[in-house]
Order: sequence, then structure tokens, then C-alpha cells
Amino acid sequence: MSDKEQIENIVQLYIDSMDESDPNKVKHAFHSNGKVVGYLHGDFMQMSTDDFADFVASQQPPPKEKGEDVVFEILACEVEGTTAFVKVRDTYLGITFLDTLSFIKEEGQWQIYTKLFNVESE
Repeated sequence: MSDKEQIENIVQLYIDSMDESDPNKVKHAFHSNGKVVGYLHGDFMQMSTDDFADFVASQQPPPKEKGEDVVFEILACEVEGTTAFVKVRDTYLGITFLDTLSFIKEEGQWQIYTKLFNVESE
């Protein structure tokens, strides 16, 4: 499997984690030192991987069970050695985000290291 395919699988795992409110999938997709940063409802947000996993887990019932599946599109994916970035547009909890995900390959495994998000519409 190519690096790009592995990265796209991690993006799918990230989307599935939100769709299913599954904190374990968040922790598999994100590096343990990962960060999630952006503005939501005008407030600056900064979360660790654990904080984001807790936030995702708190969304009950999960979007998938409510028939509000997370919709997403990969807009760009570039791999440079052991780093990569992916731009993803997704709709989660009724909000459309543009996420810039940075990836690191550590011990042969790709993980999201940072998620910078921009709210496109609420």
C-alpha cells in the first residue's frame, strides 16, 4: 500500500471516529502529542489528542445513529518523505469545516499530528 493510500485510510479513520463518536479511533488516527486548533463560534480552541477524543466521545448519540453521517471530501494530499498534509472539507454536527491535517510517519505508521480547522459555515 502506498503512503498516499495509508494516509487516506487514516483520514477515513478520523472521519469514522467522529461519525461513531469513538475516542479509540481518534487515538489511533492522531499522534499522542497531536493538537487540534482553530476558531469555533468565534472562540479560539486548542485541544490535545485526548481532549479531542473526549469531545468526540461526548457527542451522543453518535451522528451516524442520528442519520447525520459526517460528509467529507479530500481536496488535496501531498506526501514529502515522512511528512504529509491533507486538506479535507467535512460537515460535522451541522458545521462545515475546512481541515488542514499535517501527518508524520513514525515507526512506519502515519498519524495526524496537527489539525488546523476553519469553519466555513455554521
